[in-house]
Amino acid sequence: MTEQKDTLYANPLAQVDSFSFDQQVVDVFPDMIKRSVPGYPTIVNMIGSLAERYVTASSHCYDLGCSLGAATLAMRHRIQTAGCRIIAVDNSPAMIQRARQVIAADSQEEIPVEFIEGRIQDVAIDNASMTVLNFTLQFIDIAERPTLLDNICRGLNPGGILIMSEKVAFDDPPHQELMTQLHHNFKRANGYSDLEIAQKRASIENVLVPESLTTHRNRLRAAGFSSVDVWFQCLNFASIIAIK
Repeated sequence: MTEQKDTLYANPLAQVDSFSFDQQVVDVFPDMIKRSVPGYPTIVNMIGSLAERYVTASSHCYDLGCSLGAATLAMRHRIQTAGCRIIAVDNSPAMIQRARQVIAADSQEEIPVEFIEGRIQDVAIDNASMTVLNFTLQFIDIAERPTLLDNICRGLNPGGILIMSEKVAFDDPPHQELMTQLHHNFKRANGYSDLEIAQKRASIENVLVPESLTTHRNRLRAAGFSSVDVWFQCLNFASIIAIK
């Protein structure tokens, strides 16, 4: 499939609608996320490496908020044990439809992938050795986040891991402003105009709600994870490994 350039916010919009994972976003999503999220390819690649290390035989792996299946593919290509299944979940019909096409075109068929179109909050996690929330929790209502993480931890087998990547907020206002400015510079360096940055920011405000790393750590420990720490961070984007 040919990758399309993200120009969704390139022209002035009379009204900037709230961001949603609709068909027009799906069409440009690979370009959008690479140009917007520092370190995204590194995080996806390392999800594969972690799958190679932690996924156990005859267990389940979950990609919650799978979008186009980047983390699913990363796990699928690196799992070394037999009898595993990946369950990929997303509430966007357009995302699920395209993800099915991506997986259907993948040459690795030994690890089956089951797709579920629906809310990740409603999925039963069981017999899991690895679960991924790759820039997903930030789109879930804050009130629902603790229960979701509780469910994930309960469904993980002992020694199982959660990889949780998020845009993060900072308690210190000057540092928050600095990270925001540096992130905007990152997007400018990747070809986004000031108009695109401003309109995208207006679109995603109150849709993507970031929290601090301290909040994430505390919530994960409260959910029952015994080991929680950041393994990757660039500007205001970070990824956490939580081990049951």
